[in-house]
Amino acid sequence: MMSNFRPKIEKGEINEMPIVAFGGRIITIDTPEAVDKAVQALSTERVIGIDTETRPSFRKGLQYSVSLLQLSTADTCFLIRLNRVDMPDSLVSLLENSKIAKVGISLHDDCQALNKRRKFKEGGFIDLQKTVDKFGIEEKSLQKIFAIIFGQKISKNQQLTNWENDVLTDKQKLYAATDAWACLEIYNKLEQTNNI
Repeated sequence: MMSNFRPKIEKGEINEMPIVAFGGRIITIDTPEAVDKAVQALSTERVIGIDTETRPSFRKGLQYSVSLLQLSTADTCFLIRLNRVDMPDSLVSLLENSKIAKVGISLHDDCQALNKRRKFKEGGFIDLQKTVDKFGIEEKSLQKIFAIIFGQKISKNQQLTNWENDVLTDKQKLYAATDAWACLEIYNKLEQTNNI
């Protein structure tokens, strides 16, 4: 497939780019009832961006369960605090629904982590790392792929923060929402470019 995108990009070049962040509504979900409402809203979408965050462990052998699931449309991102609500039936139904495409990066790892919380059959998951291959992009990180396609930088400053804090900071929320939204933006751009 012919591509107008370059295969690789250097970190130094990304650092010179303007920073971009999600500009829509961010809704934090920490009750099962709120999960049901979020799923209802997302069920009308054709494609959503998906990502997860896990509390980092700085001790060998200690691993935390996935803490947060981000699901984003073009203008709203739901941050589902799995450490509070776990995985209600409605959320599992959404993750198994193959009619709604869920686009993300390194989804094998995300799905493994989510399956440790509750088993489900993945439906409609699209890993952008495989998709960008077809466009000649060799990079695998979200930040580098986004920079190649849009010429903008996504900040990764909050990545190693505690995702199980009692209250997520505004910076954490924006970081988490931006990652899921950025996956959706990449997918939409590639779809416009070449009907993936």
